[in-house]
Amino acid sequence: MSKNLPACPVEVTLMLISDRWKVLILRDLLSGTKRFGELKKSIGSISQKVLTSNLRSMEEDGLLTRKVYAEVPPRVEYTLTELGESLRPILFSMQQWGLEYQKQHKQNDYV
Repeated sequence: MSKNLPACPVEVTLMLISDRWKVLILRDLLSGTKRFGELKKSIGSISQKVLTSNLRSMEEDGLLTRKVYAEVPPRVEYTLTELGESLRPILFSMQQWGLEYQKQHKQNDYV
């Protein structure tokens, strides 16, 4: 099934990662495979339903893979795909920008 993608490449990127939770999921998976519980704990205030929804959406978009182990209780692991991994420089740039912003606003607080 083919998606109707926006003409603007920036809009395409935003369509895939604009949700605040998706960026945090990507951040956590950049360090390697994680289980559902690890993601939930790391992200914090996200509900189980919202995390599940975002993970499914990201899997459909080809950003991550989901591996289910036939165990009791079931174990599910999430790993970035090559496409998801290709977002690393974007997240790194966001991190660098955020650090600079924090520095500037901490300095301004003391002036």
